[in-house]
Amino acid sequence: MYLLGYDIGSSSVKAAIVDALTGVCVASDFYPKTEAPIRAVQPGWAEQNPDDWFLYLKKATASVLALSGVDAHDIKAIGISYQMHGLVTVDRDGRLLRDAIIWCDSRGVSFGKRAFDELGAATCLPRLLNSPGNFTATKLKWVKDNEEKVFNSIYKIMLPGDYIAMRLTGEIATTVSGLSEMMLWDFKDNVPARFLMDYLGYNPDILPELLPTFGEQGRLTAATAAELGLAEGTPVTYRAGDQPNNALSLNVFNPGEVASTAGTSGVVYGINGTVDYDTLSRVNNFAHVNHSVEQTRIGVMTCINGTGILNSWMKKNVVPGSCSYAEMNDMAACAPVGSAGVTILPFGNGAERVLENREIGCSMHGINFNIHTRSHVLRAAQEGIVFSFIYGMKIMENMGMEIKKIHAGNANMFLSPVFRETLAGTSGATIELYDTDGAVGAARGAGMGAGIYRNNTEAFATLQKIALIEPEADSTPYLEAYMRWKECLDAELSADKG
Repeated sequence: MYLLGYDIGSSSVKAAIVDALTGVCVASDFYPKTEAPIRAVQPGWAEQNPDDWFLYLKKATASVLALSGVDAHDIKAIGISYQMHGLVTVDRDGRLLRDAIIWCDSRGVSFGKRAFDELGAATCLPRLLNSPGNFTATKLKWVKDNEEKVFNSIYKIMLPGDYIAMRLTGEIATTVSGLSEMMLWDFKDNVPARFLMDYLGYNPDILPELLPTFGEQGRLTAATAAELGLAEGTPVTYRAGDQPNNALSLNVFNPGEVASTAGTSGVVYGINGTVDYDTLSRVNNFAHVNHSVEQTRIGVMTCINGTGILNSWMKKNVVPGSCSYAEMNDMAACAPVGSAGVTILPFGNGAERVLENREIGCSMHGINFNIHTRSHVLRAAQEGIVFSFIYGMKIMENMGMEIKKIHAGNANMFLSPVFRETLAGTSGATIELYDTDGAVGAARGAGMGAGIYRNNTEAFATLQKIALIEPEADSTPYLEAYMRWKECLDAELSADKG
């Protein structure tokens, strides 16, 4: 008995087949092998053709079936993880009306700001738990104002994962978690956010049917099954955005539990047991995969755009071309905690929500040409990334979260001992590293939705912990370095205000 998980990313689509009894991933693969194209007609725009996602899924499916040798009839359920906040529009026949406007497209920003200013924080924050921002709801407003013919032809809007589910099953649906990431769920009344749709000027009828995150969401059609080499009638039983799904993949379901990733951008995603928000809307709040009216589970997320991309910049511009990331980590470890006074603010990848959507750029402070070396700069970069995480985590703690343990995959920046030890030392939290990814998590989620697992405890009983990183007994050097970093940040923010 097997489970199939898909992770629909903006760079590739990954598929994984998991043995439901042992939890072992028997095969995984992704497509395309080079990063998928993103179309940018104008600066700040980002679009992809959803049919390309399905093509990538088809190729990844063929690969994992061949690699595993699994009989398609032994796959009992399918789960879907997907890039969040995108906008897919279809007509009554399910045909695409335009390319998808994806998560990193910024054309909704001005509409979100205007909505927040005119509706007011007292209306938006208790209901949406966020400012309307640059999410699916405001991307649709751009379409309404700029592509009248497309807008008037829309039957339903969808998130990327909803579109893939439609291609698999023929059914158009979404979830409460999905609507919350669209910024179209009213947490006060537990209904779609009619007040925002009225303001933005579109009818709630364009929303898909609401289905539970876990449970049958449709079955594989005969035509799609034949195209993918799967069995007709295989149920889709789980879908979630990539960050809630990453938390699920790491068995993060309950208040106080935290998941983190540190790829190109970095995320700390914690579970809150109360409906709350940051008054400055510096962190995002979404319905977690197990949120319900009866059981409040809000995913509170701080996202730092300038994470792995800063480390990548260091690799391209600071170290020799032949230097690997592992060697860079070794160099960084040669410098002391605090990098002997070198401080780097890692905000060089666009506006940061945690800084109230300000774009202050990356800056380096405290360099002394007589004593500092490449090692100090490399360590300061990793410390600066960690400290930006801490800055967001303190906002989360002010909302009532208590962060004692951080779950993370053994990948990207978490491969660096300096990064891990700095995060543990500064936050005071224990870090647990696991061997998992989004596609494997989606497969386990499908097992929960299909009733193969009774609960998350059963679903993740075989999740393999790779390492445990405890905070050092004396955290003083880390906290002193963080306070120096924050002083630099406060000065930059003050200067930015003029």
